[in-house]
Amino acid sequence: MLKRIAAIAFIFICTAIAWGILGATIFARSNSPRLGSLSDTVASNWGSPQTQVPPSASYFVERPKTDVRTEDGKTITHQVNEMVALPLPLEKSRIDVNLNLTHRQKGLLWFSTYAVDFSGVYTFRNITASEQATTVTVDFPAAQAIYDDLTVLVDGKPAALSTGAGNATTTVSVPAGQPIVVTFAYRSQGLDNWSYKFGKSSDDVSQVKDFVLNMKTNFKAIDFPQNTLSPTEKHETDSGWALSWTYKNLLSGLELGMAMPEHLQPGPLAGEISFFAPVSLFFFFFLMFILTTLRDIDLHPMNYFFLATAFFAFHLLLAYLVDHISIYLAFAICSAVSVFLVVSYLRLVVGMRFAAVEAGGAQFLYLVLFSFAFFFKGFTGLAITIGSILTLFAVMQMTGRINWREKFATLGKWK
Repeated sequence: MLKRIAAIAFIFICTAIAWGILGATIFARSNSPRLGSLSDTVASNWGSPQTQVPPSASYFVERPKTDVRTEDGKTITHQVNEMVALPLPLEKSRIDVNLNLTHRQKGLLWFSTYAVDFSGVYTFRNITASEQATTVTVDFPAAQAIYDDLTVLVDGKPAALSTGAGNATTTVSVPAGQPIVVTFAYRSQGLDNWSYKFGKSSDDVSQVKDFVLNMKTNFKAIDFPQNTLSPTEKHETDSGWALSWTYKNLLSGLELGMAMPEHLQPGPLAGEISFFAPVSLFFFFFLMFILTTLRDIDLHPMNYFFLATAFFAFHLLLAYLVDHISIYLAFAICSAVSVFLVVSYLRLVVGMRFAAVEAGGAQFLYLVLFSFAFFFKGFTGLAITIGSILTLFAVMQMTGRINWREKFATLGKWK
């Protein structure tokens, strides 16, 4: 009996090592070093995460400055003039954002890519007593992106733009005490998340007056990144959500943002299932050993070896099927193949009833349902724990009246 258990344990350990190698291979395929970071690859083709900031309007004044320098050990001080940029206050912001999510697959990974339609109308005011030559600067949300149908209007008229590093500028004259309305719109595309920042520096605490941002999404699973403000209003639509952020006079260092919902990742999911596969095989072997012992069925360790290979076939086929078809369809095919291998094999070894009911049922529970628990993020551990407890209860009830000394003594040698 000890030799039988040792042989089964050896088969289990070898299969566990094979699963570890398979899982490592899957994760290596998911992040191939030949391609570098897959996220960077997708960003270079589609676009990177975007963070939009409001435009700015500034005029320049000449102010004196004390210049201090040292020459030949002497400190020399003299007055110089320098040009200082002074901002016009932003009095009003009306922004509309449409986010359209489309998941795209690269290798064994899915990425949350989106198209964004942005339109903002900003009102600045010249609070000085004289007309000012004002430089209007609009900043783009990401350098690694495309901007189609770009529109920059100043008081409703197209602006002559000069493009720079991540921005575009134009110069207009603003009469004393008068407002200037800047309209900034474009269509672009990005990755993972979109955000709006009130100030250009991440450490700024900005004051925002008369601010309204309306956002529409074509997805239901909305999520807001950390350190972002929740919408003041939200309404569910047929295809997604209509969200609004409305503030009269806000002082905050936080941002507004939307994190795109993630697609179920076939590569990492198949890798996790492979890494935890020894747990399911352990329960299956344990239950098979108990059932065959109780029924005086002489199941040779070579039989256990072929059962282990049938389990391994599930994960091997899943690893190379998920990058060609849907993860759900691949899972169903792999489950059917593995169960067929086990039932058709044990039908020849033991009999159809034991193969279909006891072995097939145990495999469905410990391989199929155990693996499917990984589709529900956050509940996998709980599902495994509940399954373990139920298995322990069932085995304890089946074996509570068994005299194990007599049972082991009556078992014959391997046939």
